[in-house]
Amino acid sequence: MLRRLRKWARRLARRWALVLMAVLLSFLQAEGPPPGLVTTQVDWLTSGIKFDFIAWEAESLLAKLLHGLLSPQRYMDEAERSAFLREYIAALSHMGRLTWQIEQAYANPDVGDPEEATADLRVELDLLRAEQASRQGLAEAILEEQVGSVLSRAGFSTLGHELPPISSRFTPLPLMLIVSPRQRIETVHQVALVPGLDTAEQENVEDVVDSELDVSSLVTGIGGLAAYPAMIMEHDSLNWLTEVVAHEWTHHYLTLRPLGWNYLLSAETRTINESVAQIVGREIGREVVATYYPDLLPPEPEPIEPDEEPAEPDPEAIDCGAEMRETRVRVDELLAESKVDEAEQYMEARRQEFVTICWSIRKLNQAYFAFHGSYAASEGAAGADPVGPAVRQLRGICPDLHSFVADIASVTTLAELEALIAEKGR
Repeated sequence: MLRRLRKWARRLARRWALVLMAVLLSFLQAEGPPPGLVTTQVDWLTSGIKFDFIAWEAESLLAKLLHGLLSPQRYMDEAERSAFLREYIAALSHMGRLTWQIEQAYANPDVGDPEEATADLRVELDLLRAEQASRQGLAEAILEEQVGSVLSRAGFSTLGHELPPISSRFTPLPLMLIVSPRQRIETVHQVALVPGLDTAEQENVEDVVDSELDVSSLVTGIGGLAAYPAMIMEHDSLNWLTEVVAHEWTHHYLTLRPLGWNYLLSAETRTINESVAQIVGREIGREVVATYYPDLLPPEPEPIEPDEEPAEPDPEAIDCGAEMRETRVRVDELLAESKVDEAEQYMEARRQEFVTICWSIRKLNQAYFAFHGSYAASEGAAGADPVGPAVRQLRGICPDLHSFVADIASVTTLAELEALIAEKGR
């Protein structure tokens, strides 16, 4: 009987994966609102540099199928799995250092012949890439199963299997072109572009789109994308990788639930969805590292005892999240007063300050806030938008992560979210 149930679960998992892939592909081919003047023209302006999702899906699904036929991780114990993944990540780190050394040689005017100077480095890098390609499927499978095990323990499983099955692919990620009106902050269209465009090429795309359509645009990198399998950027931090794999799986999980299938309904729905994925990614990712790589686990913030006064904030310390929130709030105020030029001048002045005091930002505009503001699990680019705080409030009153996701999966508006919080708080 148990064997029959497991067989049924595996068949269900495979069917779910096929349905999910079809739904996600339909989303990817219709990214944004119905065709209109702006969306049609943006698509035409970027037609030569769009990312080919169909080709990527075909290649990735074939690679997953071939690895699944052998599944060599089944013959490794947990210590061997963790050691293998550590070695894979260490090799990624070494590849990154080699790439940086090669780039520096080409950028250094004192290097007369950078091609000759980097010949050995490029040979070593090519050998490493070939070796990593042969190991990639196994590294992905190990990480997927480790994340899946933690998700199952957290309650996200049916008959011992997380549904949909976790599927991720380390890959160069497309760049995303985000388009917002200048008069307000809103994503009206986004287009996936081929990876590898340099800064000058990115700015050329933005300049063309902005000048032709009088909009605000931004070409930005991403860390992951919820295709199926999920697209994950190669990174040499296991803390980051576990979080992103869990984050993208959350999008898969929500796809056949109201919060997922209404993702493109409104900015509110998208922000709720992305904030939930951020919360799940952080909690599950941290638990994966605690379970399998405890020496890499970052320390938790020191808890404040009930009778202990919070420490006085350091007046010299800069809270970059609060600074970004303040900037977004002021931009919203200026745009509400139809002071578009003044808002854009203010954003550029603030961008230059951020480069000095916080982090390097290439472009700070309406499209930047439209994109980054949807990730509202922490303070920052969302400004005074109440959606993020409401999502965090609901998580705070739910007894565990699974009940939080189960409750919010049917919510698509701020009003519904606030009603749910009121109900749960009784």
